[in-house]
Amino acid sequence: MAERTFYNEVLTDHNLHPDNKYHLKDPNLVKEGVNPSCGDDIVLQLNYKDGVIEDASFVGEGCAISQASADIMINLVLGKTKEEAMHLSDIFLRMIQGEASDDEIKELEEGAALQDISHMPARVKCAVLGWRTLNEMLKEASE
Repeated sequence: MAERTFYNEVLTDHNLHPDNKYHLKDPNLVKEGVNPSCGDDIVLQLNYKDGVIEDASFVGEGCAISQASADIMINLVLGKTKEEAMHLSDIFLRMIQGEASDDEIKELEEGAALQDISHMPARVKCAVLGWRTLNEMLKEASE
């Protein structure tokens, strides 16, 4: 029960009071992510320089899970290299599939609160939207 409460608190806090939901001034990487099955739509914006995510934000509309997950993701990847961010993304996506180890999940910090989404198949696409968008963006980015 305490785990469910933590999940609800983290999700609610990041949905109602996101740290990173605003238009970034002069981003050099921008990518839209859409979940057509439920209408979630985010635009991820990064200032990416010398292989490091120096600043990041997102804008868009969607359910509490998609918005909170994107906000948590940005907190985790700020200041990280492309490789570090993609590593965290890989862990998150594997966690949602039930394939990440406990030690790996600890690397996700607050993102670990979304682990139970794997038991809600209809919400998985919501939780991974920001992460998939980040992956696509970074794969397309040149150093």
